[in-house]
Amino acid sequence: MIKVSDIAKKKVIELMTDDGFDAATDFVRVGVKSGGCSGLSYKLDFDKNQQENDKLFEDNDVKIVVDKKSFLYLIGTTLDFSGGLNGKGFVFKNPNANRTCGCGESFSL
Repeated sequence: MIKVSDIAKKKVIELMTDDGFDAATDFVRVGVKSGGCSGLSYKLDFDKNQQENDKLFEDNDVKIVVDKKSFLYLIGTTLDFSGGLNGKGFVFKNPNANRTCGCGESFSL
């Protein structure tokens, strides 16, 4: 399960609308790819299509799809948003990460 904080929900809906997506029917696609300071980095996109190997979750009225491989790294993660002075943007609070880089965009297990 992937959770979505209230502030992330608000920002997701705003950005999806700006990009021509409908938060009621379309998805936030979350994934993991090789790279980044700590070995793995997060991906976040909007999508209208669910793939055969995707897992679908809905939390806080946000639909999230995750490919099967990425799901193993993201179990229990919360998608949050930080709009403070450093302007981080979306933040992944991943309980599986043993180490994260300073910018919070990559991690290792």
